[in-house]
Amino acid sequence: MTTNQTIEEINIELIKAQNKDINIEIESTISTSVNYLDVTITNESGRLRTTVYHKPTAQPYYLPYTSDHPHQYHRNIPYCALLRAARLCSSVNDFNQERLRIDVTLLLSDYPSKVISNEFLRFFQVNNAQLLLKQLDEPTYHRLHQKVLYQTTRKQKKHNDSFKDLIEKPFVLQTRTWDTNKMFPRYTFESGPKTQFSRQFYSWWKKHYQYPSSSVKNVKICLVPKTNRTLEKHLICKKPPREILTRMEPSNI
Repeated sequence: MTTNQTIEEINIELIKAQNKDINIEIESTISTSVNYLDVTITNESGRLRTTVYHKPTAQPYYLPYTSDHPHQYHRNIPYCALLRAARLCSSVNDFNQERLRIDVTLLLSDYPSKVISNEFLRFFQVNNAQLLLKQLDEPTYHRLHQKVLYQTTRKQKKHNDSFKDLIEKPFVLQTRTWDTNKMFPRYTFESGPKTQFSRQFYSWWKKHYQYPSSSVKNVKICLVPKTNRTLEKHLICKKPPREILTRMEPSNI
């Protein structure tokens, strides 16, 4: 925050904000470099520089490539990690350091180097920034940074669309339309021979149901893999309800 108030006046305002709710914990820091959420903000002679903040206790970890998940999940991780780095890093050198960190972390999680390089290449091709693979060009990275920084995510777009025309069509009157030409069957994913199930299913569907006179030839099938329960899910219990944690007052009956 930027203000002309004194430190004492700022602390008074922060105490007022914290006292409004017992769940609010405010830790004030006055420095040329501060950490906020997952961003480190540094004031360099009046110019703000942002980088990715990593907690000292956080371990370099991604979903292991050998885990029992469809590989489409694994392939999406390098791309999303680079996208996050490009949004948070304002300098091309900081972005390159974060890219190297992502690369090493993925290798430690048993990701094949070919998978990592292919997904990195896909990220730069999609965002028209292939030049950064050859040299750390600041103008090219600035365009990339500005593009992904203000790019609306799919979740944000869906959220914004849900709030359109609330006066004419409030939530209680909105009806959900279903596309009858799409089906989303779920199946349990397992590593091993069953990893080819989706490919075999699409081949079978095309052969037996998408012939010219078929009544479902225009129906699009999108298989949704359902991962198996892990040992972690079996051993870790969710937080009990508030009613159990709250001490019950003795009744006066």
